[in-house]
Amino acid sequence: MSLRVAVDIGGTFTDFVSMNEETGEIIEEKAHTTPENFAVGVINALKKSGVNLGEVSYFVHGTTVVINAVTERKGAKTALITTKGFRDALEIGRANRPDMYNFYYRKPKPYVPRYLRFEVDERLNFKGEVLKELKEEEVVRIAEKIKAENVEAVGVCLMNSYANPVHERLIGEILERELPGVEVTISSNLLKEWREYERTSTTVLNAYVKPASRRYLDTLQQEMIKMGLKEEPHAMQSNGGTATFARAKEVPISLIESGPVGGVIGANELGKIIGEKNIITFDIGGTTAKTSLISNNEVKVTTEYKLEWTPRFAGYPVKSPVVDIIEIGNGGGSIAWIDEVGVLKVGPQSAGANPGPACYGLGGTQPTLTDANLISGRIDPANFLGGQFKVSMDLARKAMQPIADHFGISVEEAAMGVIKTANSNMMNALKLVSVRRGYDPREFAMVAMGGNGAVLSPFLAAELKVKKLIIPNLPATFSAWGMLVTDLRQDFIQTQIMPVEGADLDKINTIYNEMEEEARRIFKEQNIAEENIVFMRTADLRYVGQEHAVTTPMRGGYVDMESVNLTRKSFDRLHHQHYAFSMESAAAEFVNFNLTAFGVVKKPEIKKIASSGPLEKALKGERYIDFEEHGRLMSKVWDRTLLGPGHKIEGPAAVEESKSVTVLCPGQTLEVDEYGNLIIQTGVQVNG
Repeated sequence: MSLRVAVDIGGTFTDFVSMNEETGEIIEEKAHTTPENFAVGVINALKKSGVNLGEVSYFVHGTTVVINAVTERKGAKTALITTKGFRDALEIGRANRPDMYNFYYRKPKPYVPRYLRFEVDERLNFKGEVLKELKEEEVVRIAEKIKAENVEAVGVCLMNSYANPVHERLIGEILERELPGVEVTISSNLLKEWREYERTSTTVLNAYVKPASRRYLDTLQQEMIKMGLKEEPHAMQSNGGTATFARAKEVPISLIESGPVGGVIGANELGKIIGEKNIITFDIGGTTAKTSLISNNEVKVTTEYKLEWTPRFAGYPVKSPVVDIIEIGNGGGSIAWIDEVGVLKVGPQSAGANPGPACYGLGGTQPTLTDANLISGRIDPANFLGGQFKVSMDLARKAMQPIADHFGISVEEAAMGVIKTANSNMMNALKLVSVRRGYDPREFAMVAMGGNGAVLSPFLAAELKVKKLIIPNLPATFSAWGMLVTDLRQDFIQTQIMPVEGADLDKINTIYNEMEEEARRIFKEQNIAEENIVFMRTADLRYVGQEHAVTTPMRGGYVDMESVNLTRKSFDRLHHQHYAFSMESAAAEFVNFNLTAFGVVKKPEIKKIASSGPLEKALKGERYIDFEEHGRLMSKVWDRTLLGPGHKIEGPAAVEESKSVTVLCPGQTLEVDEYGNLIIQTGVQVNG
């Protein structure tokens, strides 16, 4: 027997999914996330599943270790080595402020204090030519100072090293010799792209999380080996691909959005199977709600990610490819509270896994979205997590009572107020990823996932006016399932400014050939055969005089002038699409050459489900559910495991399964497709 296994750590629960490659059988489990030691929650989920790790042929893990280390400031004591005169570039940052008129604005505090930022007297020009040689003895003296400060990690980021890494690599060799046991991050090993502040920030953050990431991944791998795991485990990367643990330990910053990405990749693969090219993903977990937009089966990836960015805080740039996800602090564990002027708020504070929502009975006393869903009848207290975990209606009502008392309303009305407030927050995120970027939601299907996705998405899908809502199989653990259908991926970039007209073809071909060779080397270390490696080339172009560029496809193979001219035409077209104008007669130039390399892995086959008995056999009973403006309505409750292809259900209703519940609004219809997905028609008319 051969099994594929994925484990995804969430803010409240750790999700487990396994698939038997021979039979297609799927097992899903949830265990409480253990923030004090995330590996414990993973091991608990593995043990709870009963799966024999000795039979696992592929293991992939989505982890929150990196994002938690940086947001909670629990990373390593880190030093920075940079070029003389640029010690404060990390602190100066960018002059542009997200909130121009905020008199209380504070600049982001660097992760490396000034006394741990060191300068070396060397210099390269923008072409990579050496203007001043690096002196080895100077680096040795700096290493002595770093050692005296008990530093655990060092980032090295020199001026213009993206064009020539010779000095950085020499510093790296010296530090590894002089500082055994100290983690070293070289910027040119992470990215070969200009913009010194962003490059330095990325280097520092990678160094900051490297020791903790290595300890965690090593500990988890050792524990799984004890349980029988024989294959090299993989980690889910933020770029929508995976990498082996060995690779992930070298570049842990690539895991900064490790968990949420799996759901986006899974939704795209599901869309290909059922014929949906345009998808809005909606993932509501215990702590956050995440949404992303897929157009024409293309997952959008950005290098403009900023950690902790808000409309009032500039955040910390990470120039590492990240699937374009908008995330807000609203999930099942989000706490409802009254602000200083008496307005009801939900999140971003969360009860998390410990103590969790009040209804869990684990010590939580503040009202949460899960408590509100329980009071509203959307969740059955007797069927929470398939009845494995008992929740208390009395504790939920007790926690909600202060909200009710504040507004002079009933507990039921207070619960609906919490739900409506959370829905409003989530609707803003959905509009940010769609309407405000020029997309018409009526041309999209929504795929809902996460423990709370199926509960809330029918209401939000109707308001956003998407054409249909898809509740996939195993919605509560769908992000983990998505990891099972993910290829290995590596992204490369090389800054090289040159005019399009009269482009240096030899230089362009050399750049792409070197990046492809580097990709082959990395994938060979991860046991990916040459025939399973796929390359995708792009280039960043701009009109001369512009600041920012547009990423444009490039043909594979040898780059000749015909290829360059086709790229220029594509650039003009894409520029018009993005900015509503183009300048075909204006001079254009290349800024960056990019390569995405995929190590294609075997995908699990999604099997069609067998026909079941008559629909009536799936009826479990009835209960009152609150449907906002429709009020509390008696609703039929159905057992999803007994539904088969072609079965149709009319709202109001609830469809329950072991880890989730789908709430069907009045006027909505649900039909089960041949793969077992629940397809909900929202009633929205689609043009054409």
